[in-house]
Amino acid sequence: MTGIVYKSTGSWYTVKTEQGDFLECRMKGKFRMKGIKSTNPIAVGDLVDYELEITSDTTTGTIYHIHDRKNYIVRKSVNLSKQLHIIASNIDQVFLLITISNPPTTTSFIDRFLATAEAYGIPAVLVFNKIDTLDDTTLDEQLYLQHIYQEIGYPCLRVSSTQQKGLEQLKELMLGKVSMFSGHSGVGKSTLVNALEPGLHLKTTKISDQSQQGQHTTTFAEMYDLSFDAKIIDTPGIKGFGMVDMQPSEIGGYFPEFFQRKSHCKFHNCLHKEEPNCAVKTALENDEIAWSRYRSYMQILEGDDEHYRTDIYNDERAASDATRKS
Repeated sequence: MTGIVYKSTGSWYTVKTEQGDFLECRMKGKFRMKGIKSTNPIAVGDLVDYELEITSDTTTGTIYHIHDRKNYIVRKSVNLSKQLHIIASNIDQVFLLITISNPPTTTSFIDRFLATAEAYGIPAVLVFNKIDTLDDTTLDEQLYLQHIYQEIGYPCLRVSSTQQKGLEQLKELMLGKVSMFSGHSGVGKSTLVNALEPGLHLKTTKISDQSQQGQHTTTFAEMYDLSFDAKIIDTPGIKGFGMVDMQPSEIGGYFPEFFQRKSHCKFHNCLHKEEPNCAVKTALENDEIAWSRYRSYMQILEGDDEHYRTDIYNDERAASDATRKS
C-alpha cells in the first residue's frame, strides 16, 4: 500500500492513504538513504509504501520503503553539524516569508535560503508579509529589498494577512501545486495560512516585545490540503539557515546574477574574490550586483555563520559610496 507523508514528529508519521484516509505509521528499522546523512530519513511530502499493523484496539502502519524523491530541501542539523535535516520533499515551489521588522529577516538568511533552493532545483517566491505594519522608513527598506530580488529574477509578493492584501495573487500561484512556506519564527506563516484557509485554525502567537523574536508555533512540518486545489507544507520557524554540501566552486552557481556573468571572468574557476578581471567584481563596483548579496556569498564561501543584520536600504548606499571614493 502507498501513501504520502503529511506529518512527521520524529517517531510517528501521518500518512494519507490512496483512499484519502489518514493513518499513523512508524518506520521499519533504520533507513539509509542513498548518500544522505540525515537526522530524519522520512520527510513530509515523501511517497512511501507501508503495511498495516492491526490489533484489537488500533490500526497503524509500518513504513518499509520510500520512493525516489523529485526533490527535497535541507538545512544543517541544529545539534549535529555534520548531518542535515530534510525540511520537506517533492515540492513544486517554496514561499519564503520575509518581514522587515517584528521580527527582522536578515539578508544573510534570505540569500542562504535562496542558494539552497537553487541547489536543489526548487523555484522560490519571496513573500513580504505584514506590509500593513510598515512606516515610511521600513517601507523604503522593503521596496528596495524587493527591487534587488526582482532584478535577479525572483518573483516577489507583498501581503497582509490581517488586511487580506495580496492573498488572491498568492492563491493563483499555489493552484494545483505543493507549496512549502518557510521563514524565521514569527514572520506570520501560520497566520497567513489561516487567512488563506480559515478552517484550518493553526495556532499563532505574538512576537516578544523585548527580543523582537518570534516563538515557534509550528512544532513539526505538516502538509495540508486546501479547498482551492492546492497543498501547503507549513514548517517550523527557522532561526538560522546552515548551509550543507556546497563546494566553494559551486556556490557562485547558486547566485543567478553571479552565474550569468561567470563566463566573462578571466579565469574559468574564478571565485570572485581577489582574481583579476572578475566580471562579478566589476558588476559589483558598477552597482549591478547588490552588496548584500556579495557579502552573503563571501560569508557562505568562507564558511561563516549568519552574524549580521543589515539595514539594507542605507547599507547598500554606504557600500556603493565607499567604492566610488576609493
